[in-house]
Amino acid sequence: MTVEVRSRDHGGVTVVELEGEITSVSSAELQQRILPLIGGTGTTVIDLAKVPYISSAGLRTLLLVHRQALRRQTETVLVGLCDEVRFVMSATGFLEFFDVRESAASVLGSAGG
Repeated sequence: MTVEVRSRDHGGVTVVELEGEITSVSSAELQQRILPLIGGTGTTVIDLAKVPYISSAGLRTLLLVHRQALRRQTETVLVGLCDEVRFVMSATGFLEFFDVRESAASVLGSAGG
């Protein structure tokens, strides 16, 4: 099982769309694919609208994303969290690490793009 990763640049913002369950099986590959995308632009938007489930291994991957962004002095915004993913991230305190918005369009609009 894998998580599909698609990325595009949009006026100084990198939008990374994820699709699939983020589990212990898929998180290592996801980590390898997503970390190089963090910090290439001023802001990275991670769209989780097509992610119905995230395990503790997936949370670890997001923590590594957060740390990478801090090292590169960039912002990371999570968008499109379903109720299940939002609940898990809230219960574990992970929502405090990220700017969370409803959609990538809300970030792109505020970035002037």
